[in-house]
Amino acid sequence: MRSTEVVIIGAGAAGLMCALTAAGRGRKVMLLDHANKAGKKILMSGGGRCNFTNMYTEPGNFLSQNEHFCKSALARYTQWDFIGMVAKHGVPYHEKKLGQLFCDNKSSDILQMLLDECDQVGVSLHLDTSIQHIEKMESGYLLQTTLDQITCESLVIATGGLSIPTLGATGFGYQVARQFGHDLLPTRAGLVPFTITDQLKELCTELSGTSVDCLVSCNDQSFRENILFTHRGLSGPAILQISSFWESGDTVEINLMPDHDVPSWLQQQQAERPNSELKTLLGEIFTKKMANLLADSWFVSKPMKQYTHAELADIAEKLASWKVVPAGTEGYRTAEVTLGGVDTREVSSKTMESLKSPGLYFIGEVLDVTGHLGGFNFQWAWASGYAAAQFV
Repeated sequence: MRSTEVVIIGAGAAGLMCALTAAGRGRKVMLLDHANKAGKKILMSGGGRCNFTNMYTEPGNFLSQNEHFCKSALARYTQWDFIGMVAKHGVPYHEKKLGQLFCDNKSSDILQMLLDECDQVGVSLHLDTSIQHIEKMESGYLLQTTLDQITCESLVIATGGLSIPTLGATGFGYQVARQFGHDLLPTRAGLVPFTITDQLKELCTELSGTSVDCLVSCNDQSFRENILFTHRGLSGPAILQISSFWESGDTVEINLMPDHDVPSWLQQQQAERPNSELKTLLGEIFTKKMANLLADSWFVSKPMKQYTHAELADIAEKLASWKVVPAGTEGYRTAEVTLGGVDTREVSSKTMESLKSPGLYFIGEVLDVTGHLGGFNFQWAWASGYAAAQFV
């Protein structure tokens, strides 16, 4: 039997942050994970460069049934606090775009920084450790694990969501929440590519690998970023962003020419370049291949002077408001995050402590708080982990 003050289950972003902060204020901390390596999702994030925060983080960048919940933690541990830690460790980084901060070298720089911080304050990290059973005691919790029986005063669930099961994601945190009387909000894949199965599939396959700057809208939300055509359907930052707001059966509207007033542009081209073919003009905006495919599969390409006003209006509608009904998403296999989870109305926004079972805490992605793409989910991990660490 081992005894400690704090047990944290899950050595990902939130768990590591909570461990180093709690141990830093003198608490005896054990950090457990069933994987053979800490921070696997950190390592693969941002294409291996870890988009570790966003300079423009604010509560409006997060989705939750309880929209005010994230405010307290985000205010107490900001992006600037994390950037300060990165700078202290001399990790080189850069802003890619839209406030997104990435490592210059590799994601492992961020993971190593967190592990070094944990080492310095005496966090006891145990990998390859599974939790078989948890029970509430008079004061604290008793855990049956493959390591030993462990008792603790505070138990922190930092197990993440269901996204990317190949990295070890499971629904364990949700089981614990249910066991101690918590409600779960329905979970689904977020920040995930769309699959297309209708006649558009051929176009997506033909254009696979082509990326184009678009304005993508669904359910009163819009994002201006690139979309990427794939063999399965549509991906790219704008698609990942909108996927969190999309529900099965919804129509997604894509403006392929967000920098143009398309009807006026077409009329202008007709007046100024009457002998130019539509595909030639589109080729000045899109790749030649995409221009040809759109012109041939959506419209009949001919010299501009031959189009009627009605035909031009139809072309404008298609280019500025392309309507797509995805068949579905690629699911948790490739999703960056899990939407839904532990209902935050049953958790203290100040301490992250369960309002149902004293001494039990939930942090990170297991909660019903999901950030936009661009470093916001990491910032939630850092902030919620820090917040809980002040009270465990």
